[in-house]
Amino acid sequence: QVQLVESGGGLVQAGGSLRLSCAPSERTFSSYGMGWFRQAPGEEREFVAAVSWSGSSTYYADSVKDRFTISRANAKNTVSLQMNSLKPEDTAVYYCAASSKLLRFNSRFAWVSEYDYWGQGTQVTVSS
Repeated sequence: QVQLVESGGGLVQAGGSLRLSCAPSERTFSSYGMGWFRQAPGEEREFVAAVSWSGSSTYYADSVKDRFTISRANAKNTVSLQMNSLKPEDTAVYYCAASSKLLRFNSRFAWVSEYDYWGQGTQVTVSS
């Protein structure tokens, strides 16, 4: 059982930045594709960004492209999401997720159902 612990959420003004971090408990963390999703009140959980097991491939939702950057440091067992130029519509609970389905990760990274493990979520609030 992989446990994922997110940190770094908070309240920020529009145009500001936040950095989210996710620390998996699994020693074989490098065997998982990793993703960030978010869920606003009354909305479905949506894909934000993902990174392949090696870190060589990254994927972004159109709404965050050029503003958010996902990265991973397998030696440090962490995955991060740098969020710049934040907008009020970025307000949501952000979730870190891990997928063991590596053979199809590059085609299904945006699917909630492809992820085996989820963190508890961290709140991000962007004020206008």
